[in-house]
Amino acid sequence: MAGAIASRMSFSSLKRKQPKTFTVRIATMDAEMEFSCEVKWKGKDLFDLVCRTLGLRETWFFGLQYTIKDTVAWLKMDKKVLDHDVPTEEPVTFHFLAKFYPENAEEELVQEITQHLFFLQVKKQILDEKIYCPPEASVLLASYAVQAKYGDYDPNVHKRGFLAQEELLPKRVINLYQMTPEMWEERITAWYAEHRGRARDEAEMEYLKIAQDLEMYGVNYFAIRNKKGTELLLGVDALGLHIYDPDNRLTPKISFPWNEIRNISYSDKEFTIKPLDKKIDVFKFNSSKLRVNKLILQLCIGNHDLFMRRRKADSLEVQQMKAQAREEKARKQMERQRLAREKQMREEAERTRDELERRLMQLKEEATMANEALMRSEETADLLAEKAQITEEEAKLLAQKAAEAEQEMQRIKATAIRTEEEKRLMEQKVLEAEMLALKMAEESERRAKEADQLKQDLQEARESERRAKQKLLEITSKSSYTPIRRSPPPLPTDLPSFNLISESLSFDFKDTDMKRLSMEIEKEKVEYMEKSKHLQEQLNELKTEIEALKLKERETALDILHNENASRGTSKHNTIKKLTLQSTKSRVAFFEEL
Repeated sequence: MAGAIASRMSFSSLKRKQPKTFTVRIATMDAEMEFSCEVKWKGKDLFDLVCRTLGLRETWFFGLQYTIKDTVAWLKMDKKVLDHDVPTEEPVTFHFLAKFYPENAEEELVQEITQHLFFLQVKKQILDEKIYCPPEASVLLASYAVQAKYGDYDPNVHKRGFLAQEELLPKRVINLYQMTPEMWEERITAWYAEHRGRARDEAEMEYLKIAQDLEMYGVNYFAIRNKKGTELLLGVDALGLHIYDPDNRLTPKISFPWNEIRNISYSDKEFTIKPLDKKIDVFKFNSSKLRVNKLILQLCIGNHDLFMRRRKADSLEVQQMKAQAREEKARKQMERQRLAREKQMREEAERTRDELERRLMQLKEEATMANEALMRSEETADLLAEKAQITEEEAKLLAQKAAEAEQEMQRIKATAIRTEEEKRLMEQKVLEAEMLALKMAEESERRAKEADQLKQDLQEARESERRAKQKLLEITSKSSYTPIRRSPPPLPTDLPSFNLISESLSFDFKDTDMKRLSMEIEKEKVEYMEKSKHLQEQLNELKTEIEALKLKERETALDILHNENASRGTSKHNTIKKLTLQSTKSRVAFFEEL
């Protein structure tokens, strides 16, 4: 009896020691989170917790992914977390990823967080080459990724080499051309500079709008065999089921839109598709593993539900989300416009300040030059005055000598000469004295003229000195008052943040605001059509420009297939449209005969 009681006590104590919670690690595209989960939690409990933590309401696109023996699997919402075939060691890791893709990202993705998660996931798939992207489109997508991360291009900040550490292009594209990283950066930056004014969410949406037209976007591929045992690829995406040749993942051979499919089921490795038209026989294919069939069925059900949901009126929840998103977009647009105006006012004020500083420096230089000119004028005037004085003294001395020579001549003339020889000598002396007197007179006259000229130069120097003083006075008077006629607008003390609690972000949307916004949206549509045409021209121009640098021997099979499709004018959407023009019956027969 005592032994039984002791055994029951030990069992109950052991039961109490069993853990009631376990740790889960959730990896998103840009963060990791850890949660403590209860053992009894189902997949939906954990999924809802993650969505609440992220603030995500568009939950129908996402799921929690894990890996079983190299096969991807998704957490089932109605099954306990620990009942899945997940690793037993903690923390149990799941990846929060997009499981289903929209047909039109711009129309379907409402929340900014949804757009951001899709952007990060699609970008990684392109860089990892899970989605084929042609070189010229890779450069364009890279420019939008740079805009989303760095904001508007500023040549003073974003200098050569600022993208050196960024992973922006698939390695396949880099290896395909004889181009240095600097050459790629130059071409990415050229397009990046054209995206000025786009906010992060706008740049990310432009990225998705371009990426969704890539042939492999949103397609999950599975290896299958038809009845004849032919190896094929099954592609499951938002539009339907597509059958591919194993060597060509770009162009499907057959397509079945979701609205043509009535039922999908599997038994072991055999998958059965029932067309909507009951007169048409079912068609079957086989996959490699039962687990793969489970995954295919999950993807088919989810994509089919979303396909039909898109073609119905939005639910009340989606309508509310879209209304909130429109209001938020309008608020952000008005906020961006306000910030743009403030930025423009700040730039104008800075330009005015720089102009005033430049003008002040110019006036200082002019004042310095005027001072130097004045000093030179004063020195010149002093030299001329001194020279004039010397010249006057020389003129007086010459005049005195001339007078003495005249006196000597008169004295010689008055002297009586008795003999002819003395007379001749005297005449010669008289002649010499006359010539000397003439020279003295001429020299005196020349010196007098020179003195007059020096006096005139002195007068002009003094006049120049007077003008220099007057100009200096004018410059001094100019710099003594502020030449700004109007004060520049005061700069904002701090930039408003995007904190939703802030009162500065509350707006009252009036009818006039909404009308103006509608007109702006319509204008943006027209501008977008023009820009799309311009963009296609730029893509073709870049393709032509780098074609000469291509290493043909490095082209992959997908590169060759894409070039062939491009030369035929084939695209993702017109290929599917062309395939679905055939009857369902003929497509089923064609599939079974492959």
